Amino acid sequence: MTFTVTYAQRDGGGVCLRLAGELDLATAGELNSTIDRLVAEGHRELLLDLTELTFCDSTGIAAFVRGDNLVAADGGWLRLTGATGRVDRVLQVTGLAEVLHHGRDTADPAAPAAS
Repeated sequence: MTFTVTYAQRDGGGVCLRLAGELDLATAGELNSTIDRLVAEGHRELLLDLTELTFCDSTGIAAFVRGDNLVAADGGWLRLTGATGRVDRVLQVTGLAEVLHHGRDTADPAAPAAS
């Protein structure tokens, strides 16, 4: 299966990246390059939608951590949303679900808290 990364500006700021396919050693470079390009353009709020991601290995996990470190260095954030099945399990086992505030719904750290 192929891997794709598409992205769009979000209402209220930030960028949503949609990942689809398998994120592994052969494809993580594409995600890293996209994140690097967005950060170079000044984006510091990245929401990664994993709804269509079917596989993620340790290289993919490293890409998430790398991206988070990159935007956090400038006061930004990287969050994950939409993971299911094996991808969700990997996020839970590695602890990234908690660290990167993974949720099934689109969690936006910039949004006001619900009352």
